[in-house]
Amino acid sequence: MAAKKILMITGDFTEDYETMVPFQTLLAVGHQVHAVCPGKKAGQTVATSIHDFEGDQTYSEKRGHNFALNATFADIDPADYDALVIPGGRAPEYLRLDAEVIAAVKHFFEAGKPVAAICHGAQLLAAARVIEGRTVSAYPACRPEVELAGGTYADIAIDGAVTDGKLVTAPAWPAHPAWLSQFMTVLAA
Repeated sequence: MAAKKILMITGDFTEDYETMVPFQTLLAVGHQVHAVCPGKKAGQTVATSIHDFEGDQTYSEKRGHNFALNATFADIDPADYDALVIPGGRAPEYLRLDAEVIAAVKHFFEAGKPVAAICHGAQLLAAARVIEGRTVSAYPACRPEVELAGGTYADIAIDGAVTDGKLVTAPAWPAHPAWLSQFMTVLAA
């Protein structure tokens, strides 16, 4: 597969595994990945959080790593990228309030480019109004957002993923093998 230029939009308290694992995996197979966050520059970091499933009614949250950004959000042009990755965690909750982030997300859908979103990344997709008529997986607590945005919620196993056209979604980090495999298949098409 030819190397692709991929944009990752992330932010403070992004889910650690859903940010670091796809970032490193996509780099390891030869893609160029620019990780950006509104209001921050290349070289700065975002705080991550680790969400785990420990038998409670919802996931637990612990402080993760400092994830270094390698590009500056204010300097990027979505048209320069082949694909978009949206990690989950707490970041999509506030990133969806940023008009420039919403415009960037919309660009990828309007241009028919591959998009991968996991977990709470669906909140950003719903806010951008790009999932109407699509089948979308997400963390189960995001089901209302998916459905209110006109999407069909894919109630799949926590380690599964679903592809709808060029959109690949998954419920949470245990889905990395399926999610990244399906995303790379879409990238190669």
